[in-house]
Amino acid sequence: MAARGAASADEPGVREPDGRAPGLRERKKRQTATRIWQAAVELFVERGFDKVSVAEIAAAADVSKMTVFNYFGTKEDVLLGPMEEHVADAADAVRDRAPGESAADALRRQLLDLIEARDASVGLSDNPRTLQVLRLITETPVLLHRTHSFHLRSQQFLADVLAAETGEPVLAEVAAAQLIGVRNAVFAAVHRRRMAGDPLDQVAADAARLARDAFDLVEKGLSGYAVKA
Repeated sequence: MAARGAASADEPGVREPDGRAPGLRERKKRQTATRIWQAAVELFVERGFDKVSVAEIAAAADVSKMTVFNYFGTKEDVLLGPMEEHVADAADAVRDRAPGESAADALRRQLLDLIEARDASVGLSDNPRTLQVLRLITETPVLLHRTHSFHLRSQQFLADVLAAETGEPVLAEVAAAQLIGVRNAVFAAVHRRRMAGDPLDQVAADAARLARDAFDLVEKGLSGYAVKA
């Protein structure tokens, strides 16, 4: 089964949150984090997540075990830490949208942009490590649990933004669940297709079409959906 809605754990980012290029110290920290992440992925792919220790990751990355824990709190964080950079993506898109733009329009636009860019966070990167990480997540229960937690927090961040704007926290929860559900469904479809070996361009084209249709469905509501004959 594909990781439901699991964003691909792409390599740690290389820019500051405000878009500025990082300074020398920050670049060195990112380089170390990337080296640890790459060493971990190689070991996990070769032997399986559960059979690799943090000490072995440290040795492969040529750092101390303490250094690994300085950068990543747990072994799960070593692999999935980069996902955390995307946990507020949906909330940010809604918070920063233009006046007159709906939450659904903002999230549709963001998702279509990610698909067009073949972004690793959607699982569409042609980097072989993207598929390797997707398979590791799918095959490892503890990683599946972590990705589920990730998407629950993403949904809560979005609900908080919507509640702050509308003053209706319960309806904000309902809306956030539906909107994040669209993203998760598209992500899961992409992951299944990628792991099945389907051509990347075709997967991306189908994902864009699915995203448009799914957001249309949410916008129109479910009153006419699946009416029993």
